[in-house]
Amino acid sequence: MRSARRALVVAGLLLAGGSARAQTFDPSYPVCMQIYGPVGYFDCRYGSLEQCRYLAVGRSASCMVNPYFPQRKPTRPRGPRHQDRISGRSAPAS
Repeated sequence: MRSARRALVVAGLLLAGGSARAQTFDPSYPVCMQIYGPVGYFDCRYGSLEQCRYLAVGRSASCMVNPYFPQRKPTRPRGPRHQDRISGRSAPAS
């Protein structure tokens, strides 16, 4: 009786868990092509939407921006903002 109950609990826990899916987007490239068909997949190896669209012509596919591509934030220039043109020294902050 105990082993049957334990087996039932284990089977319930296994069935209650959802199915896991692998990440389908490669974070190395900013644009992906989604290919449709019996075996649909994402092909993430394009540098721009124009490049992807050019290669998608005649195929059952569409191009999209990769949601997992890390967006680069603009960096601030390091160093003085203003320089005196005559002496080359930094201007005092006001």
